[in-house]
Amino acid sequence: MSGVPPRRTKGGIPPIVGRGLRRLAALGQRTAGVHGAHRAELVYSRRYKLELPGVAADPLRADRILAFLAALGLVRPRNVHPPEAASFRQLRRVHTDAYLDALSRPGALVPILGVDLPDPLPDRVLAAQRLMTGGTLAAARLALAGRGGVAASLGGGFHHAFADHGERFCVYNDVAVTVAELRAEGFAAPVLVVDLDLHDGDGTRSIFAADPSVHTFSIHNRTDPRAPAGVASTVVELADEVEDGSYLAAIAERLPDLFSSFRPGLVFYLAGCDPAADDEIGNWKISAQGMLERDRFVVGCARSGERPAPLAILLAGGYGRGAWRYTARFFSWLFGGRAIEPPSSEEMTLARFRGVAASLAPHELTGDDGGRADDWGLTAEDLSAAGGIRARSRFLGYYSRQGLELAFERSGLLDRVRALGFARPHLEMDLDNPGGETLRLYGNAGETELLIELRARIDRRAVAGCDLLRIEWLLLQNPRASFTAERPRLPGQSHPGLGLLHDVLALMILACDRLHLDGLLFVPAHYHSAAQGKRILRFVDPEHEGLFRAVAAALSALTLTAASTAIEEGRVVDRATGQPFRWPPMAMVLPVTGRLKERVEGEDYEIRAAAAAERRAFEVRA
Repeated sequence: MSGVPPRRTKGGIPPIVGRGLRRLAALGQRTAGVHGAHRAELVYSRRYKLELPGVAADPLRADRILAFLAALGLVRPRNVHPPEAASFRQLRRVHTDAYLDALSRPGALVPILGVDLPDPLPDRVLAAQRLMTGGTLAAARLALAGRGGVAASLGGGFHHAFADHGERFCVYNDVAVTVAELRAEGFAAPVLVVDLDLHDGDGTRSIFAADPSVHTFSIHNRTDPRAPAGVASTVVELADEVEDGSYLAAIAERLPDLFSSFRPGLVFYLAGCDPAADDEIGNWKISAQGMLERDRFVVGCARSGERPAPLAILLAGGYGRGAWRYTARFFSWLFGGRAIEPPSSEEMTLARFRGVAASLAPHELTGDDGGRADDWGLTAEDLSAAGGIRARSRFLGYYSRQGLELAFERSGLLDRVRALGFARPHLEMDLDNPGGETLRLYGNAGETELLIELRARIDRRAVAGCDLLRIEWLLLQNPRASFTAERPRLPGQSHPGLGLLHDVLALMILACDRLHLDGLLFVPAHYHSAAQGKRILRFVDPEHEGLFRAVAAALSALTLTAASTAIEEGRVVDRATGQPFRWPPMAMVLPVTGRLKERVEGEDYEIRAAAAAERRAFEVRA
């Protein structure tokens, strides 16, 4: 829980300081300048960031991509260009006045986003998409500025926006607005739109249906019959459950000939990541290697021939915290000449926060003027004149309330809360709770909207020889959001989640760093809590790890909600005893130091866990 504002250079690149990313810098040094790589020209603004409740899109997708490329040394401040928002004059070249006027009315975004957003989020959505539309125009101009140039905007690709209405998170059709603006400026060459988002580029195809100078190429899962093929279009429907072979074959069969016959003077590539197998809302099974081969093939087509076509790349679709990694892998090859495997989203978050923490002095967190608080974290303020100890004033004996506010503010956590519509978040501490010291973050000063509640204490007994930060209770909720079919209620939930779990955990890891603790300790109250944390948490006892694996195997065909509900309802039964399985208290840890890692990793731990899993078997009953 330590942070200061990331130092940003002119182009808006945050510095990356993290143990896990130092290897990236070395890789970048070996990769930079490889023959065939392109100079990175990126369009980006921090105002691209959109935090929408109930939406699976990662608001930090662009930030993670940029931080990764900066860590590799593949992007410099001078190559990151801030966009200007598209003007209404530019928007009117494509969209009807009636539609643009209607966007200012209350509830206008509900049919487009599928959710009714509280103020001021609707205005932020419109502002962000206008800015990304301007970003697409900026990327196209950068690509055109050099012979066969390449540029990317870290956003955009709103291909479901029609001339008279928007759909599926797309308000303005940024590609169509860009083409119309370039045409008004005198650009007359043929334009090719290569749309490899999972979903049909129906809005774009509809807008250009009668324009033979713009060819729209879309390979997708389902074709929208409302946007039939135009005078210059390629429409390929591959249905569901598509894998690498058929996907890459469909692209290779059609795209090279199109480049040869159409001879575009500008190419827009919507490099959507939602075809990936792990996409949260997608239904295709494209591997990471398949996604990279796709991207490389498109670039190869654009670069072939005597006159390489200028290429403007847009992010388009991609849902879940891992979507950024596909673009990052692609861009490391595009701008460095070699595909480099990105770290996990959790490692990127932690690296970013460690970079923030490195420049914050201890006294800014403790409130001690000299920064010389003793090991107990006590000052004269904490001791009465008679020698008795007054109520504690520091969280975990270290953080003052002002220090916590500073850490939350400078790490960007409060900005993300504000982006959800909570304009005035308010932090409170309760340090005399017998169950553990408690932090509460409210969405308003009146303390009627509880967003975060954390109860924690330092535990020196749970794991012999290790000092741990024990999470007794962690609540993250958005009281203004509603449960949906895609994100239904989980057992124990009163409101949907806040979407900040990994940020909060990263701040707690920094608290372990600051307080010289070995790691985090957490005892999940429900199966879904353990399953969600399994990517970064480990069970302390290998017997518990084996038990979890056996239960998870029985539940593998169910969604997380259905699996957790089945346990709560007693429908998961131990085959040996015939008794319903009840979720037991089983401690999990997130190791920070090597000595704790040794306890929960290694060959002996794995052997014992595998043996425990073999001994148990469960089944789910109707």
